[in-house]
Amino acid sequence: MKLVLASRSPRREKLLLEAGYDVDVQPADVDECRLECESPRAYVLRLARAKAAAVEFPRKVVIGADTVVLIDGLVLGKPTDRSDATRMLGLLAGRTHTVLSGVAVICDGDVLDGVEETRVTFAPLEMQEIVWYASTGEPDDKAGAYGIQGIGSRFIERIEGSYTNVVGLPLALVHRFIRQIRSVPLGTR
Repeated sequence: MKLVLASRSPRREKLLLEAGYDVDVQPADVDECRLECESPRAYVLRLARAKAAAVEFPRKVVIGADTVVLIDGLVLGKPTDRSDATRMLGLLAGRTHTVLSGVAVICDGDVLDGVEETRVTFAPLEMQEIVWYASTGEPDDKAGAYGIQGIGSRFIERIEGSYTNVVGLPLALVHRFIRQIRSVPLGTR
């Protein structure tokens, strides 16, 4: 079975390939602006659903996902520039934050979706470390301005929950949804 990934994220594609899935990438073109008064959970779930629905193919399993970082009530998406990455990393340094990923799996109109939550604790960082890491470019396209699977791993003291969620796609949740959506005859949900 070939999956369709409605995402430009090379990390999501890599996670699926490494987990043994056959994947076609079809990036979704959706407005990713957060709605006024929208909770972070509702936001990532809405975007995951919209991405999967935007590229739905007959008789194929389509996966949509979106990830954000939460700290002090702030939603941190991808940084707009290196200065923004430095600001975000300063907020995370020496503290625990939450990573939320919304996931939607669609096949012929059947939809399964949910939100995965993981808590991540950063080591205390000096400003020179933050500026250096931001300058590596690794934070540029990542929610919260860090990659747990790359250079940023040196700053992570602890995680509670799904590691792959922090990378950008909670694989156990995705696998459960794929199993469920394939076990039900199409159109009977």
